[in-house]
Amino acid sequence: MFFRKELRFPTDRRENLVDITEEINAVISESGLDSGVCSIYVPHATSGVVVNENDDPNIIEDVLETLRKLAPKGSFLHDKIDGNGDAHVKSAIMGPSEAIPFENGRMLLGTWQSVMLCEFDGPKYERKVIVTLFTG
Repeated sequence: MFFRKELRFPTDRRENLVDITEEINAVISESGLDSGVCSIYVPHATSGVVVNENDDPNIIEDVLETLRKLAPKGSFLHDKIDGNGDAHVKSAIMGPSEAIPFENGRMLLGTWQSVMLCEFDGPKYERKVIVTLFTG
């Protein structure tokens, strides 16, 4: 059995990691499913999703700064088209999906873990996040 829901999030900066953990847990709770696997997928070429620490805001800046060093703006062939080659590379590094087990209406994340929507070409009116729950 599965349950699917599409969420939408606005982003307010060119680059950011946005904590979407509670919204995903709300989908799990809404589904009425007890346990299984939660697939989180971002259908965009310049954004992604990652599990990372949620307690220290410096972690977000550290991750973004590392990605800026790996993929500096203005250094890619794609920049000749629309100036966002770095966003595509950063998205490819972070990836478009995560799979996380859930139980009793919540993801089984570690104490300091959160699910983060990665924005690399914002701000955008909205970014879609597709949450699919699978049970056995």
